[in-house]
Amino acid sequence: MITLLGACNGGTKIAYPATEKDQTVDTYFGAEVADPYRWLENDTTQATMAWVEAENNVTSAYLSGIPFRDNLKRRLTDLTDYEKVGIPYKKNGRYYFFKNDGLQNQSVLYVRETLDGEASVLLDPNTLSEDGTVALAGFSFSNNGKYLAYSISRSGSDWNEIFVVDLATGRQMPDHILWSKFSGASWEGDGFYYSAYDAPTTGKEYSVMNENHKIYYHKVGEPQSSDRLAYQNPAEPKRFYYSDVSSDERLLFIFEAGAGSGNNLFVKELKKPGAPVVRLTEDFEYIYSPIETIGDKIYIHTNYGAPRFRIMVADVASPGIAHWTELVPESESVLSGAAVIGGKFILTYEKDASHHAYVYTLNGEKEHEIALPTLGSVGFSGDKDDKETFYVFTSFTFPPTIYSYDMDANKSTLYMAPKVAFNPEEYTTEQVFYPSKDGTKIPMFLTYKKGLKKDGNNPVLLYGYGGFNISLSPSFSTNRLVFLENGGIYAQANLRGGGEYGEEWHQAGTKMNKQNVFDDFIAAAEYLIAERYTKRERLAINGGSNGGLLVGAVVNQRPELFRVAVPAVGVMDMLRYHTFTIGWNWASDYGTSEDSREMFEYLHAYSPLHTIRNDGTRYPAILVTTADHDDRVVPAHSFKYAATLQASDTGDAPKLIRIETKAGHGAGKPISKVLDEYADVFAFIMYNLGMTPE
Repeated sequence: MITLLGACNGGTKIAYPATEKDQTVDTYFGAEVADPYRWLENDTTQATMAWVEAENNVTSAYLSGIPFRDNLKRRLTDLTDYEKVGIPYKKNGRYYFFKNDGLQNQSVLYVRETLDGEASVLLDPNTLSEDGTVALAGFSFSNNGKYLAYSISRSGSDWNEIFVVDLATGRQMPDHILWSKFSGASWEGDGFYYSAYDAPTTGKEYSVMNENHKIYYHKVGEPQSSDRLAYQNPAEPKRFYYSDVSSDERLLFIFEAGAGSGNNLFVKELKKPGAPVVRLTEDFEYIYSPIETIGDKIYIHTNYGAPRFRIMVADVASPGIAHWTELVPESESVLSGAAVIGGKFILTYEKDASHHAYVYTLNGEKEHEIALPTLGSVGFSGDKDDKETFYVFTSFTFPPTIYSYDMDANKSTLYMAPKVAFNPEEYTTEQVFYPSKDGTKIPMFLTYKKGLKKDGNNPVLLYGYGGFNISLSPSFSTNRLVFLENGGIYAQANLRGGGEYGEEWHQAGTKMNKQNVFDDFIAAAEYLIAERYTKRERLAINGGSNGGLLVGAVVNQRPELFRVAVPAVGVMDMLRYHTFTIGWNWASDYGTSEDSREMFEYLHAYSPLHTIRNDGTRYPAILVTTADHDDRVVPAHSFKYAATLQASDTGDAPKLIRIETKAGHGAGKPISKVLDEYADVFAFIMYNLGMTPE
């Protein structure tokens, strides 16, 4: 048994499992770096599995000893148990949408003949596994209205399997595609293009480096072994290749990525037998995304020559970038989304991390702004020739709500609003701007109950990411409500490295600038304390993936600043991250330990695994979370980090690891597992912040 540590006044030190060390040492530019837990990288060995079981037993004993953990889960379950309806997609005269009755592990795909007609089930992922660990990863309708291709993920893995449904009968076709990854299904006639790797070595499916991505064409009804190889580039085995077919099935676009912050773009005319693949661009540092092809014009969303993005036009006859012309120029806000719906552009701009939407003509002239309910995030559905469109809007206290939109009248009408068991009128969100270490102004959203007193005693959960040009815009989560309704403040910082202010903002948090991201996050904590929102004894931090790296790095740099830290599925070994699965693809943001002595030294100086103190410095309470099927950020990162934490002299606050089984990086996780995980995470956070949930 384990004695539960007191949250605020100490307690008995936890007896962690003994983790064997080996003598592994790597040499980087003459510098020797020990890696004593290298054996934990072999996640399918009996020794590693025994270690996982022992760690989970200790963590489970600790968490089950928190008095309010079970009540917290019941409240989370009540908040989550509401009908969730997704935005309608109109395809070939029918309306498709996802719905979850409340606590279904996976949402179900329905179809209606008319918008207000009776709905019938088209695809229920809950029937694919007893425990909900098989999730729908993607879907695509054929342009001729005959078929639906859908992909599934098992246990949260990035590996996908693709299947086909006959839409006229609802019958499952015999088609079954294996070892697809980072791919959709792009239809041409009665077949589709998809990307896949060769079958990996047995036992290494979730850790081996992914190489030689290929594009195939699959004809419905034929076996995968008959699929035609449509494109490959064996000269560049570590690059991604994926495809998209224009809605008129005239053009095949091929994307090449993995060698920079952006992608290269190729095109092939499908109606001309023997037509070559034509290269349009030459620079991986920019993003090139075709929006729509209309006649001979290809509309492209890009940050080439415009760090905050613009819309360019290419001609099918001369599609190379040298011949592109500008249609919608760059503006002060980031053009984060573009679609052609009903013969017009709907453009989504990001201003201070919040969305604004506008209607433009195809000539690039702005017609009007679409009025949104408040600061938040928006997404649209609709086809280029269909005047009917819908959008979903959400914010921190605004559950995802669907509106129909009349483009000509510029009028939004409520279509579907969820009924969540909380009162949004009791909460408020404010946006503040605080100075980072170098004086850069950083935006941050704060959400809390109205009537908050800035007395320095409020519990705060500070969340960040800061990487890969990804923006953190407002979003809704019932999981956070348990923290808010018990007096907590949820703080979301928009750090450099993200995409909130375009490519310059992104680059300011990459490679040799990565410390800016950590400084921005530390400055957020210092601001919250200085402005008397909280104090360090009431401050918890959380982040996932690249955000897990963030949490691990700042805890090592400023351990005294935080009371609780929860790094989720984090990139913790910055010297070896590029040797697993698709880790090599992150080099554009991080650099690698093989690049140069300078880059190695920079990475080594902040790598969470390698900078854990061992001198008696008191660390916050730490709960590391990962999953056994995470093949994006492999669990070895968290395994080695947790083992090192537990073996180091960092004070008596708990240093635990929670390892989910039959789950991956996060996408598609069944609600039953989500509720268990968040009950554990928030119980750990709230207990160690000294909170007593009602």
